[in-house]
Amino acid sequence: MHDFCFTIPYGLVLIVGGVVGYVKKGSTASLGGGVGIGLVLILAGYLSLDAFKKRKNSYLAFVIETGCAAALTWVMAQRYMQTSKIMPAGVVAGISAIMTAFYLYKIATGGNHIPAKAD
Repeated sequence: MHDFCFTIPYGLVLIVGGVVGYVKKGSTASLGGGVGIGLVLILAGYLSLDAFKKRKNSYLAFVIETGCAAALTWVMAQRYMQTSKIMPAGVVAGISAIMTAFYLYKIATGGNHIPAKAD
């Protein structure tokens, strides 16, 4: 599976979560964090998709994706430990931890598999 297949939806989920947090609780931190990191992830996913179309890997995209996911894992895990609230801190920390592991796996295995060119 290619990283952009998960990165773009992951970014969209963060954006929607940030907007919902703002609408329900008036949380500008949720809005800024969710929309900001979500947009960065969508951009990184696009960079990776564009590189894949050119039959290459975008290691810059992998670094951005891994950094964002790891930072969210850390921040939201800390928030979960303080509040013990599953939603949103526990859920975001869990999803972000899974995404961090996925990105590290992709980096360790050499990035996206580029299929052989058909003649």
